Amino acid sequence: MLVSRFPFPLEKGDKLRAYYHLKELSITYSINLIALTNQTISPNQLEQIKPFCNQINVIKRSRISIFINIFLTFFSNKPFQIGFFYSYIGQRKINRILEEFQPDFIYCQLIRAAEYVKNFHSCPKTLDYMDALSMGIERRILKTPWYYRFIFKIEARRLKLYERSIFDYFEVKTIISEQDKQLILHPDKQNIQVIPNGIDPHFFESLSIQASNDLVFVGNLNYPPNIEAIDFIINELLPKNSNFRYLISGANPSQILIKKSNKLPQITLNGWVDDIRTAYLSGRIFIAPMKIGTGMQNKLLEAMAVGLPCITTDLANNAIQAVHNESILVADSADEYISCIQRLLNDPILYRKIAENGQKLVKEKYSWKKTTTHLSDLIQNGVTYK
Repeated sequence: MLVSRFPFPLEKGDKLRAYYHLKELSITYSINLIALTNQTISPNQLEQIKPFCNQINVIKRSRISIFINIFLTFFSNKPFQIGFFYSYIGQRKINRILEEFQPDFIYCQLIRAAEYVKNFHSCPKTLDYMDALSMGIERRILKTPWYYRFIFKIEARRLKLYERSIFDYFEVKTIISEQDKQLILHPDKQNIQVIPNGIDPHFFESLSIQASNDLVFVGNLNYPPNIEAIDFIINELLPKNSNFRYLISGANPSQILIKKSNKLPQITLNGWVDDIRTAYLSGRIFIAPMKIGTGMQNKLLEAMAVGLPCITTDLANNAIQAVHNESILVADSADEYISCIQRLLNDPILYRKIAENGQKLVKEKYSWKKTTTHLSDLIQNGVTYK
């Protein structure tokens, strides 16, 4: 199993997906984990992953090698993300690991890591696209400062080409949602298998926490789509109704966000919390005004699992396929958000209906055990028929 980041702590979506796939697949398979990183991995982080692995190989990339590789990528047709995560030293190490381990199957998460194993043909391979990275970059173009836009345009174009070309190097392809599948520009994209995310059962356990905020938003606070969502909350929702109290919680808040929140009495900003359920349950309603980005918003699944009614955009809801006015409320403009919030706060019957139906949807459709069973079947077929 090759991943582009060490899968702990679980503050990013790709790490969350990698962690639970690793955990569930380890029940059936002996796994050699290869994790790329540019950070020092602590003994505690290693201990969290050890129970699931036969071996753990951490390949650390230096800042100098990252800088050199990104610079060289300017003169190629490869995406800058490939340049950021690839190194020749790492390639030699991975080649040696594959030669020694002789795997029956390779599971590679994200195209960022695909370059390392694309030419290894001694066993079948799965590429988990996870989401359509090219569209994620494309949606961010107009949101970036003008002097960065040409870089984003180049990256979006290169990613589209790379997503298409890397397809043919892997026997099995997976992705997080049908919506993302349709964004991969390969003529055989219908062969990509949809493997959605899931929810850990502990999210359904009851906690005695008193909600002290009207609205809550949770996420990695330096991730551009989350930053865009928070800007929407501050710049568009707050001016329309200054009576709502907001909790914003997540890892890595920027100094700009900290300064903004300090000036706004309606907003409480929390950083990393050990049990993210405590953040969700500190609000009465969960909002996810996601305007850009791709993939599946696990924050929505988690909020629904703990029993919060959720409001989100069409873009985010398309991935989880909840029914508007039944298990979720969908809103795109600030006025629509304010209307949905007021409906929930003023109508206890609607509030309970959305909360209960949302929790039921997640419980029935989005468990890691269920979603990873399909992935395990794909791997087993590859191992059997290689």
